[in-house]
Amino acid sequence: MLPLALLHAAQAKPMLVELKNGETFNGHLVACDNFMNVTLKEVYQTSADGERFWKLPEAYIRGNNIKYIRVAENLVDQVKEQEEEQRRRGNSGRGGPGGGRGGGMGRGGGMGGRGGRGGAPGRGGRGGAPGRGGMRGGAKIGGP
Repeated sequence: MLPLALLHAAQAKPMLVELKNGETFNGHLVACDNFMNVTLKEVYQTSADGERFWKLPEAYIRGNNIKYIRVAENLVDQVKEQEEEQRRRGNSGRGGPGGGRGGGMGRGGGMGGRGGRGGAPGRGGRGGAPGRGGMRGGAKIGGP
């Protein structure tokens, strides 16, 4: 299970966030992004020594400062079940034919599209065999 999948499922649910400096934040998740930056509402902040407390209407926490996040155990089970269901249906949303970031083929495996040195067969390319239009010096073969 990916941590981001768990975070997205925890929207509007209570959670505890502990920072690397020891401070903790208890609140309800409003939003999160792919960098694990989180926004909490109705937040109780506790100092690293546990002596001081603050009540905040909202808090934004950068993902690189987070040591760990604690969510309800039943939420973890719920996300696991959802992922298993997606796997059974066969549409995990990533990878597979044409899936992932770049779309189909890639790395020279087909015509056009994304990828490195590829292109249509016989079209030359970076340092490859010169094909129809890519003669470097030499005689022209066929045509008017």
